[in-house]
Amino acid sequence: MEKIILDCDPGHDDAIAILLAAGNPDIELLAITTVAGNQTLEKVTRNAMAVCAAGGITVPIAAGAVGPLVRPQYVAEDIHGDSGLDGPVLPAATRDLDPRHAVDVIIDILMAEEPGTVHLVPTGPLTTIALAIRKEPRIVGRVKSVVLMGGAYTRGNVTSAAEFNIYVDPEAAEAVFAADWDVTMVGLDLTHQATATPDVIDRITAVGGPLATFVTDMLAFFRSTYLERFGFPDPPVHDACCVAKLIDPAVFSTSDAFVAVELNGRWTSGMTYTVFDPELSVPEVRTAAAARRRTHVATTLDKDRFWDLVVDALGRLTEK
Repeated sequence: MEKIILDCDPGHDDAIAILLAAGNPDIELLAITTVAGNQTLEKVTRNAMAVCAAGGITVPIAAGAVGPLVRPQYVAEDIHGDSGLDGPVLPAATRDLDPRHAVDVIIDILMAEEPGTVHLVPTGPLTTIALAIRKEPRIVGRVKSVVLMGGAYTRGNVTSAAEFNIYVDPEAAEAVFAADWDVTMVGLDLTHQATATPDVIDRITAVGGPLATFVTDMLAFFRSTYLERFGFPDPPVHDACCVAKLIDPAVFSTSDAFVAVELNGRWTSGMTYTVFDPELSVPEVRTAAAARRRTHVATTLDKDRFWDLVVDALGRLTEK
């Protein structure tokens, strides 16, 4: 069983990630922490509690960073709506938030658990994770791995160069990529393969019950905004891919690379500069990569395997 802390900004795809993590027997979800991203911290935290209420999930939930380290806040209302989780009826929270800041929840768990036994799964901007590193640097050596949704090696979705989670707080992202731990970057190149096609919706509908309705209502709204904003006929469920990888490593393939975050480019700020073969690069890149070529970059998804995991988790939560 893999132990995880899920740091998220729900968000429709974050909601699927929460349900997958809570519904799979091979994952022990230790805590959910939140970060401002898809919407304000207040809204995404409320959404995390609503998803947990819908799924009967009782793990601790703690609110984290209210905004980026140094930059103005930027939210994705055009994709996720005014609430951050438009579409379904959001159930009321069934319990209180953890009184601690998310940074302290992350640190407390990592310092209490055996080293090398807990994965960090950030699926929003990396602000809360960067703040945790800053407050307690020893956590870097205690984390088993970081599997994050963000970045890309060929494209962006806020600008042509930058993916949303990295664009929102590139300084935090660079701190996470630069830390001396095992990182898997689950970027747009991979997550755009994880689309909720009509046959997937049919499978979720067939699970039956209020939770399946909650999920299909979410995906219907998500489908409409992705079609309007990007011309996608089916929405990509980005964040759940990170959790799926920890359940079944064969769900997607990776290639090792040097990844750095562009902080200063006028047109490329937030770009995840990815070099798969540093030997073909200039000496400066070869030198940097020699010290930091440890990011596993997600490339190819087994889509059927992925959706099998999601549908199974929803069925298990429904049967609880």
